[in-house]
Parts: sequence; structure tokens; C-alpha cells
Amino acid sequence: MIVCKFGGTSVASAEQIKKVANIVKSNPDRKIVAVSAPGKRYSEDIKVTDLLIELANSALNNGDVAGKLANVVNRYKDITDELDLDQTICDVIAKDLQERVNSDKSNKVLFIDNLKASGEDNNAKLIAAYFNSIGMKAKYVSPKDGLVVNDLPERTMALPEAYENLKDLGKGDEIVVFPGFFGYTKSGTLRTFDRGGSDITGSILAAAVKADLYENFTDVDCVFSANPTVVNDPVGITELTYREMRELSYSGFSVFHDEALMPVYRLGIPVTIKNTNNPSAPGTKIVPTRPLNGRPVTGISADSGFSILYVSKYLMNREIGFGRKLLQIIEEEHISYEHTPSGLDDISVIIRSNQLTPEAEDRIIKRVKDELHADDVHFRHGFTLIVIVGEGMRNNTGLAARATSAISRTGANIEMINQGSSEVSLVFGVMQHSENQILRALYEEFFAPITV
Repeated sequence: MIVCKFGGTSVASAEQIKKVANIVKSNPDRKIVAVSAPGKRYSEDIKVTDLLIELANSALNNGDVAGKLANVVNRYKDITDELDLDQTICDVIAKDLQERVNSDKSNKVLFIDNLKASGEDNNAKLIAAYFNSIGMKAKYVSPKDGLVVNDLPERTMALPEAYENLKDLGKGDEIVVFPGFFGYTKSGTLRTFDRGGSDITGSILAAAVKADLYENFTDVDCVFSANPTVVNDPVGITELTYREMRELSYSGFSVFHDEALMPVYRLGIPVTIKNTNNPSAPGTKIVPTRPLNGRPVTGISADSGFSILYVSKYLMNREIGFGRKLLQIIEEEHISYEHTPSGLDDISVIIRSNQLTPEAEDRIIKRVKDELHADDVHFRHGFTLIVIVGEGMRNNTGLAARATSAISRTGANIEMINQGSSEVSLVFGVMQHSENQILRALYEEFFAPITV
């Protein structure tokens, strides 16, 4: 049993959907197909998800609903016309969209989510219809039929019963076409997963049916050791572990969502990342363990948009509970943190900047001063986290020295260094404007000397 997921660029047009059909047809073990909403057909194009957001905002603000609705329907009509599908499927999509536009708007977030999710939902209906039209026996299955998720306000996650509900998918003689990105609470409320949500759906389905393989089809041949838009012709990665992929995708690799690994990780189901436009390429395989190949570093990634809360207090290390109290203040602002590097008398808390507002910063600073009696408290902004990842790092001495030397050669200052206890990753906090320069220097240090 193979579960495969096709991303937005893989299902953006009739031509791409034909490729999807050929891929699925080429292996009878591909029994479950999770799909995204149609993505960009070319660089200046607009994703269907973005068109749906525009439609939702128009509906909430008494804007041009008819025009925005027509934009979405016409994208699907272009696809159905080129696939020679019956007009019926377009009528189904238009009716569904109109019902969503007319639905309850009292909770704006849920209303927008409901419209956004129609991108994946209606595309799954369309693709199932196309499969059947060319003799591939298929059926559309709604997340309403088993993908149970938690209630607000926590971030959306599948509940344990979802896996039980979905365990028999793909056991019939039909190919299951399942929309990605969303599920339903027990009370029937639609909730969407975070960015890359279709990856998460595919992983949930793979875990539920205990698949032998989860294939994630995208628009690149493999995962690269560094961002190819920054580093010229980076080395491709043929195999990496769950931990390595988790670290890389969390810290900037957009090819696969870090949360999507959890369901398959628990069961040890391997994942292969492949290219819809070049399916014969071997891709990148993600596995529980792998043999080390002599190269300590597997990949280098960067993620920008971080702020640092700096707190200093003399004899902080002697004060029981100081760190816990500090993090509790942050928690009570409903803010999560990424890292907490510290010294004897100071501690830094790394936070994603999009969680902060000037008002929240002022409240945090005031509380830390008033309640923890800190000597100095302030925020700094505009940071990037550069992450070096590799299972071989644990057995390699002098790696941190090599990395810091490479960074120093760029003239950039290192603001923070953090290494987890697993020693699979090493994190450097640097100013955002130095990001690309540092990435190139680190790649040159760890990859250029070895020819592959």
C-alpha cells in the first residue's frame, strides 16, 4: 500500500493532473491520493487558495463577491474543459462555493478557513471525476468521513480516533482521492492544518492504513543540501533520517512540512519526496536510520523573522524558578518560544517575530522587571536562525569551530549559538541581512571540498 500526496504545483492545471493520473496508474500499490488546491501554473499566476482568501475577505467586507467567486470557478472550469470533463463537476463546485459564501460569518477565522479548504476539497472531487473518466476506478472521500481533529483554540491536530476511522481506506478496488489541509471536529466544525497542511493529511492517511510507503510529490527532484536559490547547484540528498528532515524543514526547507513527519515517524513508515514532472528521478528518502557516509553535515538551512528577548540579572543562576517564571510570563501572552540559550547571569528567549506586537512586548518587559526584578530586559529584532544538520555531527570533533570560522570570514557577528542534546543540529543566530552570505560560506566549508 502506497499513499501519495500531490502538492499545488502538481495539480495546478489539466496538464499536471494528467501527469498525476499517469503516476498513480503506473503502480497499482498507489491506492490513496491526497491532493492540494491548484497552485501556480506560472510564476506570475495566483494560487486558488489566494483567490479563495480574496473571496472570503470580499464576503466579509461586502465587496465584489460575484466577481471573486467567478475567478475561482473559472480556474476549475479551465481545468475541466481541458480534461474534457462533463460540466456537471463545475456545477457541483460552483454550488459548493456559493454555500460556503452564504455560511455563518460570526467567526471570521472559521469562515475564511471554510472557504480556503474548498480549494483542496473541490480539487479532490475534480481529480476523482477525471480518474473515472479515463477508466481509473476512483472515489472522492471527504475528511468529514473520519478525519477528526481537536477543537479551538489549540492548533489543529488529528485525534487518535481519526486513525481508527480511516484504517480501511484503500482496501477496496477504487483509488481513494482525499483532499488535504483540513479535518472536522466532533461537532462538525471545519478546521485547517497549519502551512503545508496537505503534507500532514497525507502523513495521517499513511499512518492510519499503515502504508508501506508515503510518497510526497512536489516540483523538485529531491531535497537539496542548501537552498538552490542562494547556493549555486547544491548537492542533492538521497537519504536522510526523520530527525534530519524535521530539523531542516522546521528551519526553512519548504519542500516538506516538519509537522507532517510525526504520524509516519511513530510507525517508522518511510517517506519519499519525488518530482511530479520527473517521476523517474529517485528523489529523497526519509527513513528512521541510515548509514553515515563520511560527511558530517547533511544540510544547511535558514529561517528568518525571529526576535530575541534578552534578560539579565546578577546571580540569576542562584535563583530557583527564574527560568520557569520567565517562560510562564511568555506563555500567558499565548506566545511560544524556539530556543532559550543562557549564561550565569543572563538568558535569551528566541521567539518568532510574527507572534509579537508592541503592546505584548511592553507587557512582557514590564512584568519581567516588576516580578523578576531583572537588571536589564529588552527585545531585539531582525534575526535569522542558521541551522547545520547531520547525524554524523555527533561523531565529528571540531565541527563547531569550522562553522564559526566560516561565519567569521564573512564579517558577520554571531549573536547566539545553541546545540541540542541529540547533537544532530547546531543553531546560529545572526542578523537577517547576513543570511545569504553566511549560507554560502557554510556550504563552501562543509560541501565544496568533497566531489559527489
